[in-house]
Amino acid sequence: MTVVDVVKRLYQGFAADDVTAVLDTLDPAVEWIEAEGYIYGGIYRGRDAVVEGVLARDRLEWDGFTAEPDLIISDGDQVVTRGWYSGTYKATDRAFRARFVHWYTVRDDKVVRFEQVVDSVKVLDAL
Repeated sequence: MTVVDVVKRLYQGFAADDVTAVLDTLDPAVEWIEAEGYIYGGIYRGRDAVVEGVLARDRLEWDGFTAEPDLIISDGDQVVTRGWYSGTYKATDRAFRARFVHWYTVRDDKVVRFEQVVDSVKVLDAL
């Protein structure tokens, strides 16, 4: 499996709302960085922290939340994706669409590091 295959499998898990599939792509000690200024901004270490701090929250707080990459570039163990987030925030019933860039480090068929860059203003407008 290539590093791009691993990242594609992660997005497929997100698209299917399959948390088990998503977690299967993450290293147990993954470092997951959500952008400052983003609703879930911060650093999460380990799969449990990612579930509690990000995955469980976005499933509870959003309708139809998606992360759809439209470009994937890799070099060695590094993978960068560019794409679009979209969804509707349940508390306000406001929809958004915002550009993202995700930077992954993949080793032994697992994501060991994730860093997000996002147009957080678009997301915060939905809140």
